[in-house]
Amino acid sequence: MDGPKRSQMRVRLRVTARRRGGAGDGADGAGGSRSGAGGRKRRLDAPVRNSAAKLLRREIGGRQLASCGGGPASAVPERFRNMQLQEEFDTYDDNAHLFVKLQFLKKRSKIIEIVAAKDIIFALAHSGLCAAFNRVTNKRIAFLNLTPDEVIRSLFYNKNNDSLITVSVYSTDNFSTLKCRTTPIEYIRRNQLDAGFPLFETESLKWPGFVEFDDVNGKVLTYSAQDGIYKVFDLKNYSFLYSIPDENVQEIKISPGIMLLIYDRTPSYVPLKILSIEDGKPLKSFRHLLHRNKKVDFIEQFNEKLLVKQEDENFQILDVRSSDITEVSVSKFMTPSAFIFLYENNLFLTFRNRTVAVWNFRGELVTSFEDHLLWHHDCSTNNIYITSDQDLIISYCKSEAVAEDGTVTPVGSINMSEIMSGKCIAKIAANDPAVSIAPRRTGCTKRSRVWSTVSEALEDVTALFYDEDRNEIYTGNKHGLVHVWSN
Repeated sequence: MDGPKRSQMRVRLRVTARRRGGAGDGADGAGGSRSGAGGRKRRLDAPVRNSAAKLLRREIGGRQLASCGGGPASAVPERFRNMQLQEEFDTYDDNAHLFVKLQFLKKRSKIIEIVAAKDIIFALAHSGLCAAFNRVTNKRIAFLNLTPDEVIRSLFYNKNNDSLITVSVYSTDNFSTLKCRTTPIEYIRRNQLDAGFPLFETESLKWPGFVEFDDVNGKVLTYSAQDGIYKVFDLKNYSFLYSIPDENVQEIKISPGIMLLIYDRTPSYVPLKILSIEDGKPLKSFRHLLHRNKKVDFIEQFNEKLLVKQEDENFQILDVRSSDITEVSVSKFMTPSAFIFLYENNLFLTFRNRTVAVWNFRGELVTSFEDHLLWHHDCSTNNIYITSDQDLIISYCKSEAVAEDGTVTPVGSINMSEIMSGKCIAKIAANDPAVSIAPRRTGCTKRSRVWSTVSEALEDVTALFYDEDRNEIYTGNKHGLVHVWSN
């Protein structure tokens, strides 16, 4: 049986149900859309590639310093000095046929998402198979797929109660309904997966329904197209808070403390409403004027700032409180493929044509990066990590490595760059003689077998995660392998 198709852009960890009856393409299609724009009502008139990929939950931590991070800026390069390839984990299992019945779950598949918490690494393959590895014993704990036809779509680590939420679809209903489940990390560590329990069972999350986890405000937003209603839940205990009717609502954007409701546009304006995220009470209703016959590339909300861009028009930054508008020439600010908002620094990152830039809300370019050309065109945020202090960006980038015959190799590098200066302060590259496979001590049983070379481990990286507590970088590749880089 084929799996549901998966779109490329991912928004804030919003998972959208697949349109029923859509064609699949086996392992490469398993899992469905990972995009908030992929099936969510009528998405204004912006294409998916121009929807803003806002902050992932792993990128929005507070001011707390990681045990191995933080400190003065001068100490940052030391954090990544002498990084070595330490471990290799494989999500593929020759015996997968014994516990899964869908053919695409039995095939080797690329890693699309990595999450780490409490010394456990979770690796989700494109097929929908998800494995948990113990970083202390360096052994696989279990596969998180509880039933033979479960296709896991996405993962969310809920730091509020130290649990992992999986969002899955099942072949029994043609992969059309999202099902959420939460399992305490400690029970996963003990391989007691049945200790988890389902979430939002009252909600019909069929296409174009979705579930969105918002770590900034500690909320969960669901949309049931069948009932025509949005609901907000508390992320701490999953209790229902309030609902919002979907009448004429095209999109909801979440920002610290508030939600922006975007309604159906008219030829000359778009109606907007700002609600309190805590209780859903209206704070402000207004209209934003639009150029007629021009499609809307994006509308985004960041605190009191509204960001609006139409096709071939200037970029507008509206102060919702004062109604002042700042315009940036279309020649200086072209529509990016994605955003990441830096809540702590009151800045935002833009991604376009593999390049990254930092902007402030006066419309000024703050930083251009000197050595941070992204490997992937689609700017998947699964290949990008922003530290909790929002001072560093870690990405899988184009490498300067060349083969002996002078040709460019298909091997990338992991680049760590300062967000405020744009300077590359560290790099894990195959052509660096200092980067190697960490040696094994004779008789050590708590180390994995590393079959890949450093060059092979840096080839076709499809997912990246930085564990700030352990000061380790985890990468996944197209072969379903996970590699641990540590000093």
